[in-house]
Amino acid sequence: MTAPAITTADSTQPAATPRIKFLPQGFSIDHPDNVLGERLMAEALGVVGRDAMDGILRQLVRASINDDGPDEVNLGFMISMMQGIKPRDCVEAMLVAQMVSVHVMAMRCSQQLANADDLAQQDTAARSLGRLARTFPAQIEALSRYRSRGEPAITVQNVSVADGGKAIVGNVTQHANVIVSDRSPVPAAADAR
Repeated sequence: MTAPAITTADSTQPAATPRIKFLPQGFSIDHPDNVLGERLMAEALGVVGRDAMDGILRQLVRASINDDGPDEVNLGFMISMMQGIKPRDCVEAMLVAQMVSVHVMAMRCSQQLANADDLAQQDTAARSLGRLARTFPAQIEALSRYRSRGEPAITVQNVSVADGGKAIVGNVTQHANVIVSDRSPVPAAADAR
């Protein structure tokens, strides 16, 4: 169960997700109201409960580290991407955290590939980038399957259309309230020919 959306005073814009502030002993949510700040962050990450929020945040902090240490800008990006994907429960939150981490790592490998000094560095970066680039679409597919709760696709093979009706000529696949067709509808008379 997710918390209801928290909105700003004008109620047309959602409340902004607070930033993370790094401290010598860790990090904190940078918001004047600690309770509201935690609630906004939990909502952005798609988790319920302080422990789940803290765990996901710690993992994102570790994934955002660059050569110089924790990177607030990179972490802010990762949190923003999670908020944009809108995980609906803890399973989705974990998967989306992996997705944004894989994206960040892929971009790092891309930079390493662009700045490779020798063939060995270039080969290592290219292999890592290839693996990460294949992982990301698999994660998107896993999220899509989880969100549709594994409902099987429905394939219709025999269709009869009465006079004045319309039919779709081509492949049609239906998944949980979404219909995808590779053709546009045609009148029944044209279908009969």
